[in-house]
Amino acid sequence: MASNFFTIFALAAIFFFSSSSASAAAAAACEDDDGVSLIGGGGYMPRSDVDLVEFPLNLEFLEAEFFLFGALGFGLDRMAPELASGGPSPIGPKRAKLSPLVRDIVAQFALQEVGHVRAIKETVPGFPRPLMNLSVESFATVINNAFEHPLVPPFDPYANDVNYLIASYVIPYVGLTGYVGANPKLQSPTAKRLVAGLLGVESGQDAILRVLLYERASTMVKPYGITVAEFTNRISKLRNRLGNGGLKDEGLIVRPAEGAEGRTRGNVLAGDQYSLSFDRTPEEILRIVYGSGKENLPGGFYPNGGDGRIARSYLMQASTPTD
Repeated sequence: MASNFFTIFALAAIFFFSSSSASAAAAAACEDDDGVSLIGGGGYMPRSDVDLVEFPLNLEFLEAEFFLFGALGFGLDRMAPELASGGPSPIGPKRAKLSPLVRDIVAQFALQEVGHVRAIKETVPGFPRPLMNLSVESFATVINNAFEHPLVPPFDPYANDVNYLIASYVIPYVGLTGYVGANPKLQSPTAKRLVAGLLGVESGQDAILRVLLYERASTMVKPYGITVAEFTNRISKLRNRLGNGGLKDEGLIVRPAEGAEGRTRGNVLAGDQYSLSFDRTPEEILRIVYGSGKENLPGGFYPNGGDGRIARSYLMQASTPTD
């Protein structure tokens, strides 16, 4: 246990004192209205690729802060302040009450997410960290909406292993489906390579979270008397409803006809009828993370909305008066 503790903070120190910075993105790329010319032999990335690569930075910031605070009790402002680029600190995250094993896993996820933010911002110009709400109240609202009535007492994502794993189920999978959706739209080798690398690790994180939850599928979440599996099913249904893009989300236990090859209720990995990953568009993702079901109505985890050209374009539409 002691070795895990020192390993985590040794890794944290490496990231904190890393010489690379978010400002390297400005030096690494020359941006114009049509795209970005990448310095150092990276070629040219068309504007559509830049937008698709920048958009998931919203989710990567969210995951980095949630995992950093959950495992270590502090976020990017202490770990890698240059990556935040002066953006506001998140609302309400805190150190979760976790077992040594789960804390170790979450700490590794946290450092991976710092790397993801760094990779995106060193490839495209990016944007400052947006305002994010990671408070108990924010997660409790998601869970209440999933069950379509308030849970009493309010769900606390930071209370214990089970609650934190359920809260983790809420976030990373959405970003994963976004990478799957972006992949066929990308044109440049640099963008394709980056998104493939991000998708690989995000998929691994999602698989680990689902396995940890699957082990506890029949465990009753205290004090609600509701199983872990039912929590995942309700959250997945909520995301399908908010995203309004059809069935793109499944919990841990499904009807046999919905399982792999139509032959199993166990659903440790979510996939379509061919067991291929589901995809989502940026619009669907915004509807989910805003909690509003509308890509132009911010709220939820992003009180002021997301950033980047794609997210901002919908916020501008919302602010444009109509006759």
